[in-house]
Amino acid sequence: MVAKAEGKYIRISPTKVRLVSILFKGRNAKQALVELNHFNKKAAGHLKKVLHSALANAKIKGYDEDKLFISKMIANSGPTLKRYRAASFGRATPVRKRTSHIVVELDSPEKLVKKGKTK
Repeated sequence: MVAKAEGKYIRISPTKVRLVSILFKGRNAKQALVELNHFNKKAAGHLKKVLHSALANAKIKGYDEDKLFISKMIANSGPTLKRYRAASFGRATPVRKRTSHIVVELDSPEKLVKKGKTK
């Protein structure tokens, strides 16, 4: 892991975020940022913000942005806001407003070079 960024308590269901995050895992970070601009999902905007933050963290550490790739892009569930809605016959039905925590980790290919066994 070269750089990491987290977006917490984002008001979108983690299942919706996972649909988009699966597509960008393992890709070049700069290329993924450009492609997220043209992706037609609400989750893409949230992922773009967290990815941009991770790239900024890597730049501060002195890594080249062009060589970084996304090693992890995880959407975990956060706390659920519980609300109630009026239903028929004087009842109330629960409405669960889900939140998510998005984690993006970037890595460098130079770090992943396998070393041969020496005896």
